[in-house]
Amino acid sequence: MTRLGILISGRGSNFEAIADSIAAGRLDAEIAVVIGNRPEAPGLEAARRRGLTAVSLPSKGLDRQIYDAQLLPELKRHAVDLVCLAGFMRLLSGLFIREFPNRILNIHPSLLPAFPGLDAQHQALEHGVKITGCTVHFVDEALDSGPIVIQAAVPVREDDTVESLSARILAEEHRIYTEAIRLVTTRAYAFEGRRVVFR
Repeated sequence: MTRLGILISGRGSNFEAIADSIAAGRLDAEIAVVIGNRPEAPGLEAARRRGLTAVSLPSKGLDRQIYDAQLLPELKRHAVDLVCLAGFMRLLSGLFIREFPNRILNIHPSLLPAFPGLDAQHQALEHGVKITGCTVHFVDEALDSGPIVIQAAVPVREDDTVESLSARILAEEHRIYTEAIRLVTTRAYAFEGRRVVFR
């Protein structure tokens, strides 16, 4: 069974959606560890309430290489097979990514490659797009640029605010993250250029 290491910075709603999917039998995996880079992250307490191993590993004031050198042994200690970023608000170093090649997933609240980085929902509204959504992708060494596993479209309404649009995108995030994990853990796949092709 695939052992997941979930990295969070905040409330961890995508982590909880993954945990719910596992509990309901929709996803054949186990959460080996939840690691938060902010000690106050509500997701850490949510993990503890579920009886999961939750580790606070503060990152404040640490540069990327130094922090990742602490993070890697923690994941390896728990024999993590697949790393899932669930609202983890730090960029990973090349060192980290090379230790988990094609074994790190991230979810982003836009239809990448549109609107990478922070405040994607605000970017979508400012740009006036009619459709946005969310993307689960493999993590590479550039920002929000790795090969795409799955996407979901969300129409933008005329009266949308950042909050209303974010809420509808988040509902789709909760759905497709489980599906992406299921795909990469149960189906053979290959990379054809930038495309992820499932067999």
